[in-house]
Amino acid sequence: MFIEPRVGNRHNAPRRGWIEVVCGSMFSGKTEELIRRLTRARIARQRVEIFKPALDTRYHAEDVVSHNAARIRSSPVAIASEILLLAAGSDVVGIDEAQFFDDSLVDVCAQLANNGTRVIVAGLDMDYLGRPFGPMPALLATAEYVTKVHAVCVCCGEIASYSYRIVASASQVLLGETDSYEARCRPCFLEGLQAKAPAAEPATVVPAQAAH
Repeated sequence: MFIEPRVGNRHNAPRRGWIEVVCGSMFSGKTEELIRRLTRARIARQRVEIFKPALDTRYHAEDVVSHNAARIRSSPVAIASEILLLAAGSDVVGIDEAQFFDDSLVDVCAQLANNGTRVIVAGLDMDYLGRPFGPMPALLATAEYVTKVHAVCVCCGEIASYSYRIVASASQVLLGETDSYEARCRPCFLEGLQAKAPAAEPATVVPAQAAH
């Protein structure tokens, strides 16, 4: 369970900033958790700004939308540096699909936190091959609070941490939902990768030259 840090009394104490990261596989509830935290901040009458990469238009061009249809209005941005300009004066900044930004997002989040802003970032920690994804490793290393959420493996029902791609594509970035990805546990994920691997070709035997 995530216990939100105490914000303090804004009237007699300086603002304190920090970074929170919510990570996990596809269908694990990352965006839902991001929306929950941002909604609570708004209930507390804090100034909240939400951002997402402009390339992610799967559900809506502007709203951040979770797989269970929870939504919150956001500002799509093409590059991470735009966030610094648009987030000026905010108490809380939320960033969804962080893995799609370049590595400059790490410095952007650090600057916001250093200036007293609470930064909440959600994103995939691994890509479809199980490799660290984009700026997420550095964000996980520099965040004060990290929450890893899990999905359910569609193959066996165990806890799932991997996003298994079920369509043929070698691109690291491929927007999709259940038509393109499945949540899988480690054994089922590895089984799927092995099934996709091309069969080893039989070794070519070169006949030895006859002795002279």
